[in-house]
Amino acid sequence: MDKNTKKVSVLMSTHNSESNVAISIDSILQQSYKNIEFLIIDDCSTDNTFEIIKEYSKNYQKIKVFRNKINIGLTKSLNLLISKSSGDFIARQDDDDASYPERIKTQVDILQNSNIDFCSTRALTDPQKRKIPGVSFYFPIKVALKFKNPFIHGSLVFRKEILDSVGGYDEDFYYSQDLKLILNLIQKGYNYKIINKVLYNLNTLNNISEKKFKEQRYYADCARKGVKPNLVL
Repeated sequence: MDKNTKKVSVLMSTHNSESNVAISIDSILQQSYKNIEFLIIDDCSTDNTFEIIKEYSKNYQKIKVFRNKINIGLTKSLNLLISKSSGDFIARQDDDDASYPERIKTQVDILQNSNIDFCSTRALTDPQKRKIPGVSFYFPIKVALKFKNPFIHGSLVFRKEILDSVGGYDEDFYYSQDLKLILNLIQKGYNYKIINKVLYNLNTLNNISEKKFKEQRYYADCARKGVKPNLVL
């Protein structure tokens, strides 16, 4: 297969995102890299999210829509999509963010022309358009990972085989599943890169409760310590 025709599977899990999901979908449909399958799973939304993505799938053959009968969370939803994907590369897209048109092409070019196994990009916040500080540019990435995750989950692209080698996302991690996955991949010796280029718009308008913040921090601490979380949500 010619290197320019390798398929990318873009994975997006969504839940009650009727106000933002169309922007996210459009940003993938507008990618300059065209050999894409776009797998979207609705995690039992109670608003019009599923109807919106279903309507898109009627007009765009590359979109494949799935729906959970019960809410199972991001981690299990992403693993389900990985199992249904057929691409050579797996790309993430969050349901309230937007990718720049050159994002996928830029990342695939790097993965195809180097020994890099997975990579993410830099991002801007929305609506302030303020560059997100990348701690990895002040510290080595392995050092940064000890206190913050410098990888933007929604902007990650992986070689499919490396996800298969670690069994995908660790389903013990309801939160910080991306950090746990990254640490597992690094432990196995896979090569990584954070591209020093803004190719992603990150929506920071969704405020989280103090309880959820503490839960996220707990899961992140477990990932760094290499222990299994026992928090009951």
